[in-house]
Amino acid sequence: MKKALFFAVCLLAFASCKKEQPAPAVQTVVVEGNDSLQSIIDQREKEIEDIMAVFNEIQEGLNSITEAENRVTLAKTGEGSDRASKIMADIRFIQTKMKENKDLIEKLRKQLNESSIQGEELKKTMQKTIDGLVAQMEEKDRQLAELRQIVNDKDVKINQMGEAITTLNNDVSELRTENTQKQQTIDNQDKQLHQAYYVYGTKSELKEQNILEKGEVLKSNFNKNYFTKIDIRNQKSIKLYSKSAKVLTSHPASSYRLEQDATKQYTLHITDPDNFWRTSKYLVILVK
Repeated sequence: MKKALFFAVCLLAFASCKKEQPAPAVQTVVVEGNDSLQSIIDQREKEIEDIMAVFNEIQEGLNSITEAENRVTLAKTGEGSDRASKIMADIRFIQTKMKENKDLIEKLRKQLNESSIQGEELKKTMQKTIDGLVAQMEEKDRQLAELRQIVNDKDVKINQMGEAITTLNNDVSELRTENTQKQQTIDNQDKQLHQAYYVYGTKSELKEQNILEKGEVLKSNFNKNYFTKIDIRNQKSIKLYSKSAKVLTSHPASSYRLEQDATKQYTLHITDPDNFWRTSKYLVILVK
């Protein structure tokens, strides 16, 4: 901005002029007078610094708006919901920045009106710079209206794509739910397929649960809750904590072995799980 640069140069020149004070002709200078003059100079320098700070902030805002406009110009040539969302985000950013810049311009105008800066020519230059900023903001308003129109023209297509994506997402979600349910069913069936139950106990304990009746096992309404459930793929050994053990259910003798440890207590080792559980998924062991 040529006007802005001219404005900045004028301000700096003004500040420099204010600092150059004629050398005193006499040595008898009143200290209080110097302090008062320096206070005026400091106040005017502070006013100029404040005005320049606001001006720089406005300029940064204009630069940010221009960058966002360039991004929108590049993005608007394509289609797609992602591209549209980026355009809308940049437009919202431009709107916010423009509101901030308009507020800053008003602040700058107020600072100029309330400042103690002297010199009609300098004030005219400042006012002309502010008018230039206002003109730029009006041009940005016009450009923003054009960008909004571009987005509005594409709204129908974007909405249609959005609806299609929503439908697709819903379909995918339903498929995931259906697949999850199917997988759960498969997992449950798989668990049931590989579930088995075992119990070991003394003769009196087994009779009490109707597991053993008149020398026969599992012939009537026995207590299934008394059994321990296992996964036959994982559990291949059952510790019996007894020095006497006998398998009462009909499992092939070749598919297991009963072994005693150092304390003479038995452990059942299932050596062929498929063959062992083929005849029955219930295992009953008599211990003493």
